[in-house]
Amino acid sequence: MTGRTDTRAETRTDVIVVGAGPTGLLLAGDLAAAGLKVTLVERRAPEIANLTRAFGVHARTLEQLDARGLADELVEKGSPVTEIRFFGQFSLDVSGLRSRFPFMLITPQYEVERLLQRRARDAGAELRYGTLLRDLGQDAEGVTAELAPADGGPATSLRARWLVGADGVRSTVRDLLGLPFPGHAVIRSMVLADVRLDAEPKGPIAVNGADGAFAFVAPFGDGWHRVMGWARDRQAPDSEQVGLDEVREIVRRSLGTDYGMHDARWMSRFHSDERQVPAYRTGRVFLAGDAAHVHSPAGGQGMNTGIQDAANLSWKLAAVLRGEAPDPEALLDSYHAERHPVGRMVLRSSGGIVRLAMAHTRLQRAVRAAAGGVMEAVTPVRRKAAGMVTGIGVRYPAPRGSHPLTGRRAPDLSLREGRLYELLRRGAPVLVTPQGGTPSIPPPLAGAATDATWTDPTRRTSLLIRPDAYVAWAAG
Repeated sequence: MTGRTDTRAETRTDVIVVGAGPTGLLLAGDLAAAGLKVTLVERRAPEIANLTRAFGVHARTLEQLDARGLADELVEKGSPVTEIRFFGQFSLDVSGLRSRFPFMLITPQYEVERLLQRRARDAGAELRYGTLLRDLGQDAEGVTAELAPADGGPATSLRARWLVGADGVRSTVRDLLGLPFPGHAVIRSMVLADVRLDAEPKGPIAVNGADGAFAFVAPFGDGWHRVMGWARDRQAPDSEQVGLDEVREIVRRSLGTDYGMHDARWMSRFHSDERQVPAYRTGRVFLAGDAAHVHSPAGGQGMNTGIQDAANLSWKLAAVLRGEAPDPEALLDSYHAERHPVGRMVLRSSGGIVRLAMAHTRLQRAVRAAAGGVMEAVTPVRRKAAGMVTGIGVRYPAPRGSHPLTGRRAPDLSLREGRLYELLRRGAPVLVTPQGGTPSIPPPLAGAATDATWTDPTRRTSLLIRPDAYVAWAAG
């Protein structure tokens, strides 16, 4: 701490969450629902919408929202899409996913935030909008944050056991920790717009035009469409205003038509970096979402990865704060061990897609065509790609000698007590046992578990499902 704050004015909370995007809101809601005192601080005023480039919710994120009772309401407002065609050569078809949500839901980020904000408030989280984090310090017992009103006024200090930075690519938390954010810009001068169209596309399309441009058009389902585009010969700084004519031209070059684009409600220009912080945990401070990793919007994985970061971290913090973790340090360290590789994978996959889109030499286009041919012809490759992009295929490391199911995502199992993801809404692990079975469960997590039973009497496997719907333990 810099010493500017009078520590006698301290108030206390269990966890401070910095940043009220989807990552921070889900985390704050989970912690408050677990009976903990959580304070979320956000520099934006509450009435300012967080208009960003996020537009799609993948299957694994919808499953996490389902485990919180929010997915069905969000799906009603969005536009489900089962196939995205890339470059006119190959497609990503997610209709075969083993999930309640075998699609990508096209919906603006603010709709996701609206549901998560409501849940956090209802659970009792304290949401402080219009508040800046000025400084932070930590010791063996906790973290002290110096906070100040965004419109001016005296700073106060807030003491917590833990702090989570979910404050985006320009993270104040990361800067105050002095952490590096290595990486580079992968693409510059991308344009975004939310527009209305006279002619409806058949579905989301991503192509690379012959004259060095690509575009993406996605329907929100309410008459508005999200357009993203790039042209090699139009490289302007982020500060240069975007005009609708520029967006129209890029889309026409890429897709052959601009679909009668008109009435833009929002337009923006941005560049896309590939960066990842080396450590997701520094003492009593964690980083999640874009504060920890940022990458190309190709594949629509940014917001989704952040939400899944939060789902991984929230139950671990809750277990430690409630005294339910036999080895608190090991459990909290597992957040980095599990999520850092996922962030690295997303950087590589999204970066690969955008580099294919930018291909302009004969060799680069040949590589793209070859990659598309493999994707179309080899079913396991196509399935793996769909699993990685949607998050369904993510698997966490498991101890040597453990059951093959350990670390895997748990599908929405049909149990005597109801669907698995409905049972997970209690925020506790779920212990699934055979009918009449009483397995010996190892101590971690089992004491707080919700008991459930297979509906199928022939199933003899026992599973301990973590609150984030991954298998913690299996036998049989």
